[in-house]
Amino acid sequence: MGFLIRAKKLKRMFAEIGKMCYIEPPFHANWGGKHVHFGDFIYANTNLTLVDDTHIYVGDRTMFGPNVTVVTASHPVLPALREKELQYNLSVRIGKNCWLGAGSTVLPGVTIGDNTVIGAGSVVTRDIPANVVAVGNPCRVMREIGERDRQFYHRDLLKLDIEALKDMI
Repeated sequence: MGFLIRAKKLKRMFAEIGKMCYIEPPFHANWGGKHVHFGDFIYANTNLTLVDDTHIYVGDRTMFGPNVTVVTASHPVLPALREKELQYNLSVRIGKNCWLGAGSTVLPGVTIGDNTVIGAGSVVTRDIPANVVAVGNPCRVMREIGERDRQFYHRDLLKLDIEALKDMI
């Protein structure tokens, strides 16, 4: 029953939200989600912050780690212009089936392609293509996602399982 109530609240909150989306509280959106367009099956861990001064588009099956921030607003670098309280807003687009790692930040005007993984703590300052792993500050493409990624999901998984089995014998 709680899930249905939460789903109804999300539908009222966001400009657009697909089916089976789950957002762990706490959550913050500057405009209450008014400019946020979520596809189906979105998952957001705790402390998702959306500076939604203009539109944020997120494709189906995208996941947000804890403490992720997506920003659409910024200010001029020149102090004289900041004194005039000027601000500019640029939409952010995040593709389908992406994963934004814990503590990552996406800045105004960025597009992240489908199936892309953004590493924990990354600051995404420019567009990132589809089907890649990108990390760092500023965020840069490290490699393409390929067949080798099908073989394992963590580099130490097999080693850990073998060690655990030895302890059980």
